[in-house]
Amino acid sequence: MTQAPERARATARRHDREIVALAVPAFGALVAEPLFLMADSAIVGHLGTPQLAGLGIAAALLTTAVSVFVFLAYATTAAVSRRVGAGDLRAAIRQGMDGIWLAALLGAALVAAVLPTAPAVVELFGASPTAAPYATTYLRVSALGIPAMLIVLAATGVLRGLQDTRTPLAVAIGGFALNGALNAGLVYGAGLGIAGSAWGTVIAQWAMTAAYLVVVLRGARRHGASLRPDAAGIRACAQAGVPLLVRTLSLRAVLMIATAVAARLGDAQIAAHQIVLTLWTLLAFALDAIAIAGQAIIGRCLGAGDAEGARAACRRMVQWGVVSGAVLGVLVVVSRPLFIPLFTSDGTVRDTLLPALLVVALSQPVAGVVFVLDGVLMGAGDGAYLARAMLLVLAVFAPAALLVPVLGGGLTALWWAMTLMMAARLATLWMRARSGRWIVTGATR
Repeated sequence: MTQAPERARATARRHDREIVALAVPAFGALVAEPLFLMADSAIVGHLGTPQLAGLGIAAALLTTAVSVFVFLAYATTAAVSRRVGAGDLRAAIRQGMDGIWLAALLGAALVAAVLPTAPAVVELFGASPTAAPYATTYLRVSALGIPAMLIVLAATGVLRGLQDTRTPLAVAIGGFALNGALNAGLVYGAGLGIAGSAWGTVIAQWAMTAAYLVVVLRGARRHGASLRPDAAGIRACAQAGVPLLVRTLSLRAVLMIATAVAARLGDAQIAAHQIVLTLWTLLAFALDAIAIAGQAIIGRCLGAGDAEGARAACRRMVQWGVVSGAVLGVLVVVSRPLFIPLFTSDGTVRDTLLPALLVVALSQPVAGVVFVLDGVLMGAGDGAYLARAMLLVLAVFAPAALLVPVLGGGLTALWWAMTLMMAARLATLWMRARSGRWIVTGATR
């Protein structure tokens, strides 16, 4: 009678050790990008409200341009970890190299598209006349770092799939430190203003790319994996990422709609929204650390044919998500007097910001489960379902958000609409997880 509970506790402890070993370093790496934006926001915010508003619009556009290709990390993690579970390291790294080559090609195409269209896109996005010039400047300079950002995504996916989250942590720490030093020096020391902030981030991103490539190429040589681009492999990598691309485009559409609505509420509202969105992104990446552990663990279990291990890991990670979300929500409430002054000294922006932050804090337990289940299904390669589910969530969110200015609502009402979006995601992901249809074993799905 006591053996079954004891086995369950032993399994839980084993999963806890694996989750901690992967999630803690992954957290540091995941928060690098939002920390880059937080550093930019803190430095640019003291230049003035129009500059911060311009950064908010440009950052949303830039993040969208890069984040739609986050499948370079997620799909690569799932594919590589399955091969690791099946014991084929050479094939695992070869798949990762295909992802890196695809990232380089996509990055070059994005730079060519963003540079000439930046002013028109900023205007289309609803920037005010005072904020538009700053948004255009930041967007054009930062576009030069897009290829580096995409290569970092793909290389990170390779290492996660190999169950290595420590190397991305080391690279992220170095990149964040370099970004902060360069931004402060270029914005104030060199007097470049918002352009200096963008240049600092570009340089830091390319430095991180160089560090990742050294590690990945060394591993490829050690296991005898080819470094040459393979057209068939790159094409297969792109095809596998299409469902996740649809899923991510839907999510980015949610965030772009939210920012566009905030921009039409006024400069103070969009400035406050940029701060809330930056913090929300940081919290999301913190919770996603458990999801990254889930991707690697689930992929490895399924690759090894261990369906029951995958189910047990999923259950344990959901528990982690609930607790982590609750802790983060409390931290937001308790620490708000400390971090709000870092971003702005404008009293109107602060007053607008505070109630929206409380809404974000309340929604964190829900967010914790959402990100964990998202990671579990990604690790299982269940991209087709994730795409369909996120399209449904977008259909729920868009009317609610667009009604905010029509009904005279402000930023707080907009963030209640964001909470509705997270609740819809929870419902779709929970139903799929309970069904068990995501469990498909083998080296490939």
